[in-house]
Amino acid sequence: MPRLIRLDTGDAIGQISDEQLAFLVEQFEEEHDDQEYRIDRDTLELLSDNGGDPELLAMLEKAIGDDDSMTIAWE
Repeated sequence: MPRLIRLDTGDAIGQISDEQLAFLVEQFEEEHDDQEYRIDRDTLELLSDNGGDPELLAMLEKAIGDDDSMTIAWE
């Protein structure tokens, strides 16, 4: 299973399903095989509006905490 990590802190966000990963990849344009995504509050709202899995969105919301944004990667 793919795993999300927060790059600025090195903290593990959690494991996600292949379907959740496919959704993230579809939502963010990957350039040059980049697996890093910058996420802010507006991004979370957009992911929700686009039908993002509630479990995935809750995981990202928890990971961002009180910060304005974060950069995540998957492996």
